[in-house]
Amino acid sequence: MLGYFQKILYVDLTSKTSRTVDIDEKDLKLLIGGAALGAKILLNEVAPKVDPLSPENKLIFAVGFMQALNYPGNAKWSVITKGPLTKSFLDSAGTGAWAPELKKAGYEAIVIEGKSDKPVYIYINNDSVEIKDASKIWGMDTVETGKAIKEELGDKRINTLNIGPAGEKMIPFSSISCDGHSFAGRGGAGAVMGSKNLKAIAVWGDKQVPVFDEENGKKLAVKLMKALHETAKGGGGTPDVMVPLEQLGDSPIKYWRGDAWHKGAEMIGTPRYTEFLNVTPLPCQNCPVGCHRHIKKELPDGTVLEGNGPEYETLGMLGSGLLNDDLTSIAIVNDKANRAGVDTVSLGSYIGFTIECYEAGLLSADEIGMVPKWADTETLYFLADKIIKQEGIGEFFKEGIRGAAAKIGGDAPKIAVEVKNLDYPAHDPRAVYGLAVNYATSPRGACHERGNPQASALGLFYPDCGMDAPPDRFDPKQAGYCAFMYQNTSMLYNNITMCKFMVNNGGLTISEIAKMYYYTTGIELSNEELLKTSQRGITLQRLINVRDGMSRKDDTLPPKMLQAAVIGGRAGKAPYEFDDMLSDYYKLRNWDDNGIPTAEGLKNLDLEEYIKYLED
Repeated sequence: MLGYFQKILYVDLTSKTSRTVDIDEKDLKLLIGGAALGAKILLNEVAPKVDPLSPENKLIFAVGFMQALNYPGNAKWSVITKGPLTKSFLDSAGTGAWAPELKKAGYEAIVIEGKSDKPVYIYINNDSVEIKDASKIWGMDTVETGKAIKEELGDKRINTLNIGPAGEKMIPFSSISCDGHSFAGRGGAGAVMGSKNLKAIAVWGDKQVPVFDEENGKKLAVKLMKALHETAKGGGGTPDVMVPLEQLGDSPIKYWRGDAWHKGAEMIGTPRYTEFLNVTPLPCQNCPVGCHRHIKKELPDGTVLEGNGPEYETLGMLGSGLLNDDLTSIAIVNDKANRAGVDTVSLGSYIGFTIECYEAGLLSADEIGMVPKWADTETLYFLADKIIKQEGIGEFFKEGIRGAAAKIGGDAPKIAVEVKNLDYPAHDPRAVYGLAVNYATSPRGACHERGNPQASALGLFYPDCGMDAPPDRFDPKQAGYCAFMYQNTSMLYNNITMCKFMVNNGGLTISEIAKMYYYTTGIELSNEELLKTSQRGITLQRLINVRDGMSRKDDTLPPKMLQAAVIGGRAGKAPYEFDDMLSDYYKLRNWDDNGIPTAEGLKNLDLEEYIKYLED
């Protein structure tokens, strides 16, 4: 099939061997690639309820068709596995420069099997696959690791995915880094990598996949690159949305107990963020938007903090979520978390949860190691250090927030804000009801990336997909459709493996994606047909959840989400009619009342071969 090499590389770390397997062209046409292809592999090859940190789990890295040409935003890659927090389906994604190199090496995906008896890293150079000793780099942080591997291999062009010390220790909210530039942060894929004694995957390739219309594909890539750059020009990256989202009532405030935080949002959002941290854009490969921020800030002790600046999610969870308007402290903890390789969303959530449990009398100062306070940098530094290292109070979170809540007891489970043991990211579903359905039904747990209805509140919608306007964010009758539609579009980005900011910031349309697909593969798909590939991927992911014992009982909202604000952008609002919204969503997915995909639904999506999983 044009646009694909149609090869999956399997690497068995137990036997230290590798092999390639052909991908059926039918699967690529049905699923495109990326997260959907990974879900198919996971569903077919990993048994239900497998321990995510056991050798029986598999770790899959995949790309789509976007990497066949230099299309804007094609530096994205997906990682798919069973996650240590939810014990079920997980996909996460990062950017950087690794994905195009994997494609040029000749592969659509890599599947990691087994477990090495010692620390190793994988080096892929076109058809050459080596499993190399990683003893000397074991213990290095995510930035040091990438540099050390480039030096050892003698080639600065090589791109590396790696884990930090947190992943090595199998901390359940550890991330995977692309040379310290970008992170697959949520859900704990870094812990799965660590459980296999796999420190890194380095890749280089120079093959050219055959495409249908290279000349027009390249012309379109250049045209879109210029247009998207012009649209996004002058933006301040994701910190740009800190102030407007807080005004809408969408940001987390005081671990989801607060209503408004206007002055604080101005202190940590743009334009102050850009000026205070001396920001310059840090674009990924083939990126016209440049949402990542490089910062350089002299600290009070005379040292200079330089590297990746905090994104919006980090500003929300370590900033507004803790009532902390000290940008320096947020940047410092963000850097420590990135280098250790942990998810800053869960980190901020755990800190806020700890403070609230203390205030509720469920934890003592002795248990915590200090008297924790809101809006306090010492609390932030102390608890972040303990949680990142899993020492002292940090050990409470070795099974995620549900494990901590169970250990603390009392009303702690009612304080926690999570779905399926994955903490809420920095968007409040009381501000966008479609987000409540999205969080509850996302196959990997509460997620703003596997569906981003919060963007509808900022005006994002899809006219070329039949949407006349953004859904009313407070209309319960539109909530199910809102979640359905924005999940489908987000799933598309993760199947073709393209950064969503090409759409959100740059203004790329689904119709333009269809044109890119045509020039690459020679296959004409309507926008509806493109989004049908997304529905297939979501359904396969849901089947994995179902086989792991999940159903409607797990598609829930935490108690705080039914408490309306008194002031601010969501005053008086909460998704009280959540059950009806959820039922509306299930009908659109063609799932039954218990949230189980139906045989009829599978047939309608050309997924008849998976009906057998409903009969297990």
